[in-house]
Amino acid sequence: MEDKWRRWVLITAIAPIAWGSTYVVTRHLLPPDVPLWGAVIRCLPAGLLVLLFARRLPRGSWWWRSLLLGVLNVGGFSVLIYIVGQRLPSSLAATLMSTSAACIMLFAWALLGQRPRVAAALGAAVGIAGVVLMLGVGAGSVDPWGIAASLGAMVASSFGFVLTSRWGQEVPALAMTSWQLLAGSIVLVPVALIVEGPPPHLTPEALIGFAYVMLIGTAVAYAAWFAGLRRLPAAAVGLVGLLNPVTGVVLGVVLAGEPFGPAQVFGLVLVLGGVVWGVLPHRRRMRRQESVAGRQPDEAPVPVSRGGMKA
Repeated sequence: MEDKWRRWVLITAIAPIAWGSTYVVTRHLLPPDVPLWGAVIRCLPAGLLVLLFARRLPRGSWWWRSLLLGVLNVGGFSVLIYIVGQRLPSSLAATLMSTSAACIMLFAWALLGQRPRVAAALGAAVGIAGVVLMLGVGAGSVDPWGIAASLGAMVASSFGFVLTSRWGQEVPALAMTSWQLLAGSIVLVPVALIVEGPPPHLTPEALIGFAYVMLIGTAVAYAAWFAGLRRLPAAAVGLVGLLNPVTGVVLGVVLAGEPFGPAQVFGLVLVLGGVVWGVLPHRRRMRRQESVAGRQPDEAPVPVSRGGMKA
C-alpha cells in the first residue's frame, strides 16, 4: 500500500512541477495582452490530443459537469494564470498559488463535509502570513491586477478540484481531462473573438512556449493531477502541490534572475512550513486507517473520495 501511495504521489507531482515552470515560460516567451487566446491555444489542442488517447465522450450529467469544471479548472484558471504570468515575477506568482491548500480545505469542508483539523487551519494561517510577508517587505512594486488574478485563479481551481474529486471517482482520468480542456476552450473561443479579435501572430519563441505549456503544462499536467485526485486524500494532494511554488521560485531566480531577498526567503519558508505542518498529520492518520483496514480481509472495501468521505 505504501509503495502504491508513493507511486501516485510521484505521478501527481508532475502537475505542480509543470505548472510552476509555466510562469517563466508565460512571462518570457508568450505574447502579452492576449490571455483569452493564450488559454485557447494552450488548452484546445491539448484537449484534442488527450481525447485521442481517451476515446470516450461524456454521457448524461457529465455534459454539464464537464462544462462547469472546464470553465473553473481550465477556462477561467488558464486565463487568469496567463495574466498572472505576465504581471508577476514567477517566484511570487507560484508562492501566491501555494495558498490554494487553505482554499481547497475550505471548499472540501463545504462540499465534502471534511471539517478542517486544528493543525491544518494553523498551518494555512502560517502559510498566508508568509505570503503577506513576501508581498509587504522588500518585494518592490507589486502589480495589483496580478495579485487579483492570482487570487481568482486560486479560488476557481480550488473549487473545481474539489468538485472533480466529488464527481470524478468513476470516470477515467484521461477522459475527464479531455472533456474539461475541450469544454473550457469552447467557452473561451467566442469570448476571445469578441474581446481580443483574431488570434495573435505567433513568433518562433511563442510557438516554442505554447508547445511547452500545451504538452507539458496542460495535457500531461492535468492528466497527472486528475489521476492523483482520484487516488489521494486532500491533504496529500495539498502537500504535493507545494512543488508548484518551489519550482516557480527556483526557475524564476535561477533562469530569469528575479530578485528574491531575505524577507521573501523567510516568507517562502513560512508558506512551505505552514502547509507541510497542516497536512503531514493527515497522512499519518491515513496510514493508520489503512493498517486497520489491512487487518480486516473479509470486509469489502468502501469506495472513498478525497478527504475520507464515502463516494
